[in-house]
Amino acid sequence: MNGALAGLRVIDCSRLIAGGVLATILADHGADVVKVENPRGGDPLRTWLRERGELWWKVYARGKRAITLNLAHPRGQALLRRLARDADVLVENFLPGTFERWGLGWDVLSAENPRLVFARVSGWGQDGPYRDRPGFGTMVEAMSGFAAATGPADGPPTLPSFPMADMVAALAGTAAVLAALRHRDQIGGRGQVLDISLYEPLLSVLGPAAAEYALDGTIRTRHGNQSDNASPRGTYRTRDGEWVALSASTPASAKALFDGLGLADLMRDSRFATNDARVAHNDLVDQALSRAIGARTLDEMLHLFETLDLTASPVYDIADIAKDPHVLARSILVDVPDADLGAVRMTAPTPRLADTPASVRWAGPPLGAHNRDVYAALGLSDAEIDDLKRDEII
Repeated sequence: MNGALAGLRVIDCSRLIAGGVLATILADHGADVVKVENPRGGDPLRTWLRERGELWWKVYARGKRAITLNLAHPRGQALLRRLARDADVLVENFLPGTFERWGLGWDVLSAENPRLVFARVSGWGQDGPYRDRPGFGTMVEAMSGFAAATGPADGPPTLPSFPMADMVAALAGTAAVLAALRHRDQIGGRGQVLDISLYEPLLSVLGPAAAEYALDGTIRTRHGNQSDNASPRGTYRTRDGEWVALSASTPASAKALFDGLGLADLMRDSRFATNDARVAHNDLVDQALSRAIGARTLDEMLHLFETLDLTASPVYDIADIAKDPHVLARSILVDVPDADLGAVRMTAPTPRLADTPASVRWAGPPLGAHNRDVYAALGLSDAEIDDLKRDEII
């Protein structure tokens, strides 16, 4: 295996997205990730868009070896302890206390393997009054302040259409795993428990919201695509029904934009002469820009943006992304061979490492595809593996 994490052994006992993507990132960088699933149906992620070929599973479980194991059964628990003995990292995202109830708490796992890094992913953290609440991203996105600050001023709080809280937690969790491994290998010699919640990483993305509130009681409100820091800023529809996004908050860029759109008189109006004044009159700025941009096609606007060297771009959907010359030149999307679909298109690993590049080795595998390989490596015979399968332990 190649990659910066080649030789790292990871046991992924997570379900759905946050913990699973954490482990996927490690797999992209060369770690040997063994995905543990319940033999009855596997990870619920397999059921998402199943009629289209388990696309969520094939993308988010890429590069992993798949085994089945019933962790609620004593024989399954014994097998997981054996797997953990030689692992560097174990990832789980069950409700706090579940692994303890199965006899797989940190006291047990660390006794088996003192060097183990135990990454525990949950909605709200391993303690606190919300620890037993289900950890769905929608709840976190609502209670983190994200939804309250997103959407039009006269509309409802808006949730993202993708698993944002899970993905942010996965990125934060990956950093935590690498920090714990560095401490183990360079300083302490022992592993540790990582308490990774979905809630706290997403809250941190909101920046100084807590500082603003503590200072003077400011609470961020919804204002669509406008910014309370810079103006003009937003998305605007062109004459041919396309959309452009722009930000022109500096005096030079605002003047260039207004001049280029035939709106030079705005800069002589005290309501629009400075960034602070424009922010205070954002609705009027939007009205003027919407009229001017709405009279031009997308190509005309893109030519104007390029001529004036403005911070602006078209608004893409995935069809636009798939044919964009920059995306094609950098191979940002890759087609991964797959036995069911021929190939599955997905984003290439990111960020890029010059000397030890990450790669997608294979798409998410079938349920239990690597049972025999993994359990044989533990010393189990074919007869023992068949017996475990017959008893629904694997």
